[in-house]
Amino acid sequence: MTWMPPDLTGRTYAVTGGNAGIGYFIAEQLTAAGADVVLLARNDQRAQAAAAAIRSQTGRAVAAIVPLDLADLASVAAAAGRLSELDRLDGLIHNAGINAAKERRTTRHGFEVAVGTNHLGHFALTALTMPILAATPGSRVVPVGSIMTKAAAFDPEDLQLERSKYSAQKAYTQSKHAILLFATELDRRLRAAGTDVRAIAAHPGLSIDAFSPARPGINQPATIRLTAPVHGKDRGAWPALRAATDPDARSGQYYGPKYGSFGPPVIASPPRTSTDPAIAASLWAQSETLTGIPFHLPARHQ
Repeated sequence: MTWMPPDLTGRTYAVTGGNAGIGYFIAEQLTAAGADVVLLARNDQRAQAAAAAIRSQTGRAVAAIVPLDLADLASVAAAAGRLSELDRLDGLIHNAGINAAKERRTTRHGFEVAVGTNHLGHFALTALTMPILAATPGSRVVPVGSIMTKAAAFDPEDLQLERSKYSAQKAYTQSKHAILLFATELDRRLRAAGTDVRAIAAHPGLSIDAFSPARPGINQPATIRLTAPVHGKDRGAWPALRAATDPDARSGQYYGPKYGSFGPPVIASPPRTSTDPAIAASLWAQSETLTGIPFHLPARHQ
């Protein structure tokens, strides 16, 4: 079973981490549906390889490649400036993410690297691109969480694991909970402001390169033996793609694979912690303080 986006001719989408993995397939599928796609990526060489692969697969070029290092707020601001020069921005898909290291590391701004990159970088990017998003009728922000949030609780009192025992898995899960909490609070604030932007979250299930279609310079399938149900990264792209493009998708929804780790994209249930309004509001305030970026929401586009 597959899911196909509608005709996206005339629309523009930006995909963070669009040069590899699930982000690459999101970008390829958007392009195939007629959209103009901006690849936001840290590594220019890999981004160029992704652009070449997309052209080979779809017969269409990506609209632009924009440098973006989510762990560096100066890079985030520069990328947001480039996006703000576009005529329109129909969707900003928060696909990029990193796994934490075994030992606690920080970004140049002193943030724990997983939370700093996966959540705070995307928080800042969204805040700085909100004017162009709000100026595009029906635009969407698609934060991408993880199935891992079902397996571990969020610690709102120690976002960056400065006091509790550190582990790479816990840091990664903290960052993904933060992403979903951001989606929850962004949806609430967008509704309150009457802004014509939707916040629709997604998670890809369990997606691996070995089950993905071959793309020269991007990935190569392999024969492996697994007991867990998984799917390729091309299908892991579907929940975010549906959240970004389905005409019937509504702000505040959360899309994931039908069977949890795999399957066609359907409306899913997020972890209870990730929808707690008090925790979400507290995290929002903390994110503004940490990044030094106030998140202003323009009124509804006329």
